Amino acid sequence: MMDTKRRLSDLRAFMDEQRIDLCIVMHPENQYYLSGFKAVTYSRPIVFIVEKSLTNLIIPALEKEHAAHEAKTDKTFVYYEHPEKANEGISYLHAIDKIISKYTKGTRVGVETNVVSAYLYTHLRMADFEPVDIGQKITEMRSIKDEFEIEMLIKSGELVSLALSVSLENARAGISELELDQFGNKALLEEVAMKYPNSTIDYFVMSPSGVERTIMPHVFSNTRKLQQGDVIIHSRQAGLNGYRAENERTFFIGEPTKEQKNAFNIAYKSQNLAREAIKPGMTAGEVDMLARKVIQDAGYGEYFFHRTGHGIGIGVHEEPSLRFDSDLVLQEGMVFSIEPAIFIPGIGGFRHSDTVILTKSGSKSITEYPRELENLVL
Repeated sequence: MMDTKRRLSDLRAFMDEQRIDLCIVMHPENQYYLSGFKAVTYSRPIVFIVEKSLTNLIIPALEKEHAAHEAKTDKTFVYYEHPEKANEGISYLHAIDKIISKYTKGTRVGVETNVVSAYLYTHLRMADFEPVDIGQKITEMRSIKDEFEIEMLIKSGELVSLALSVSLENARAGISELELDQFGNKALLEEVAMKYPNSTIDYFVMSPSGVERTIMPHVFSNTRKLQQGDVIIHSRQAGLNGYRAENERTFFIGEPTKEQKNAFNIAYKSQNLAREAIKPGMTAGEVDMLARKVIQDAGYGEYFFHRTGHGIGIGVHEEPSLRFDSDLVLQEGMVFSIEPAIFIPGIGGFRHSDTVILTKSGSKSITEYPRELENLVL
């Protein structure tokens, strides 16, 4: 079960250290982390407020029943967008003002400075409150996964690996990228329905194909049909009850060219080295440079233009990142994608990704599928 009590206790200890009287949490992922509530859409603002002894959730009326079932919060404030209830408040700011009205001028208010809107920030300043950043603290808390989170991630790793394997088993020339995706999607949804009743599943998939589309690291699948001689990067995430794992494989329809084989094998070697080496005590930058040097030494450095990996859990991409310029010391319980890559115009893109959990002495991969070239030529 999600341990929101412990998380709130940790945040409140930080509040005491920093002389913060209340925190206004706006990032949906951070709200889920602290309250257990996640909406489908946030076009209507949702606000989670942490005080020294109370938590408050501010929601639009259409989320009222949803929040009653899922949110772990002491008080709920509802605002309305229909005239019959307009007299009870039509804006989230009305509820914020009601909560903060008991605090004096100069009160230090925790906000996620990289998320909070200029509008709300200005509103607090106009009320003579002092906004203080809490975003970095919550990021640090989220970066170390607890037992429940690791349990969900391991199951998500199994699910995403299943979906990837089913799609690749059905890959062939003549079907579209979208058709390739749907084989795994169907298997994923059926597996969750059968094994995890009353659970939610988030998923993401993309399958750029051909030398032109595979050099775009983030691109939606479309109706392009797979062709003989294609290189394809099939990338997936699946998240059981809010926690995601990532698995990705580069594969070929028919024999790859000599240049493609070479680039594939260099990217594979780079990923393999990073997967085996990553452990607590290393810095994020050291992991990135370990993987990057393999690619640089092979003459492909300019074609590896993103980080070696990113944190993953509640978010599709979350901190910390495995970047060359990061001196962050890695710790047990952190979870990363490992995905060094090479993207060469006219040749194609080459990237595997696996999700690893850092253990006391090293790491544990929670995603599976063969990674060697001989297993990925269809």
